[in-house]
Amino acid sequence: MFLFLLIAMVVVVAAVTLAVVGGGDRALLPETTPEQLVDPLPATRPVGRADVDALRLPVGLRGYRMADVDDVLGRLGAELAERDARIAELESALAGAQATAVSSPDLFKRPGEETGR
Repeated sequence: MFLFLLIAMVVVVAAVTLAVVGGGDRALLPETTPEQLVDPLPATRPVGRADVDALRLPVGLRGYRMADVDDVLGRLGAELAERDARIAELESALAGAQATAVSSPDLFKRPGEETGR
């Protein structure tokens, strides 16, 4: 009985091995195309929090694809630099307007009215 089970097991293992190795021209698993990042961030408007929250990067063999992550981080860095420059510009304009308003001798003077009474 033992010899019969041993021979049956060898036959089954050999059949499975031949089926896997010698599968012919047909592949066991179909080839899949790798995931690609398709338009991750809007190009026509500034990036918002909802865009970043909705962003899902495709996963590669060992984690996220470096090129896709680099592209997204580069775009976010450029957007932040633009916003920082715009904020600095607006703060500078506000400080200039406040300095002009404070340096004015009479804040309640109407146009065309004389300063002395």
